[in-house]
Amino acid sequence: MIKRILALFIIANLTACAELQNVINDLPQTGGLSNADMAAGLRQALDFGIDKQVSKLTQKDGFYKNELVKILLPEELQKLDDGLRAVGLGNLADEGLKALNRAAEDAVKEATPIFVNAVKDITFNDAKNILLGEDDAATTYLTQKTQTELYNKFKPVIDNSFNKVGADQIWNNLITKYNNLPLTNDVNPDLTDYVTSEALKGVYTMIAVEEKEIRNKVSSRTTELLKKVFAFQD
Repeated sequence: MIKRILALFIIANLTACAELQNVINDLPQTGGLSNADMAAGLRQALDFGIDKQVSKLTQKDGFYKNELVKILLPEELQKLDDGLRAVGLGNLADEGLKALNRAAEDAVKEATPIFVNAVKDITFNDAKNILLGEDDAATTYLTQKTQTELYNKFKPVIDNSFNKVGADQIWNNLITKYNNLPLTNDVNPDLTDYVTSEALKGVYTMIAVEEKEIRNKVSSRTTELLKKVFAFQD
């Protein structure tokens, strides 16, 4: 009887060990790549996205002529745009749209260090999951971790940019003209809040562009660290 119990115990343990080994075999092999390397590589990819892609947004027409991030009018201002064009004020409507994008372009120039510092502070505890995730997994992670803080820091920059590029005066003039038109309902949108949100979306979009490039094009991995880390992803 005792021999049978011992035999069953040994068989059970061997089975458990075999199942554990199967689980281990199914795990991706890192080939000596440490979590620190993976985290550093992902941070470097995000840094490159900020330096290479986000910098484009700071140039004149960086938002306005980039269809990926161009800031369009919020829904409640579509009727304002239609109303002004209907009475021959299309040029004013165009200037208003351009002013929103100019404010974003100006703000990103001042806010870029905020994004750089945010990337430096990120610890990728789940670096392997991000590396083996979707083409924008690192950008999505960055967005989730930093969006609220960056919004709070970014909004006053946008507000100052509105004054700097004259967007506040342009839109006060546009809204006043529209509200004085007959048979229209008055509008008074919070444009600072809207442009802040849209500008942040634009920044994250451009970071994602660079992340996708690095993930999918070996030629875009311009450092040894990027080559090492993203070769593991391949």
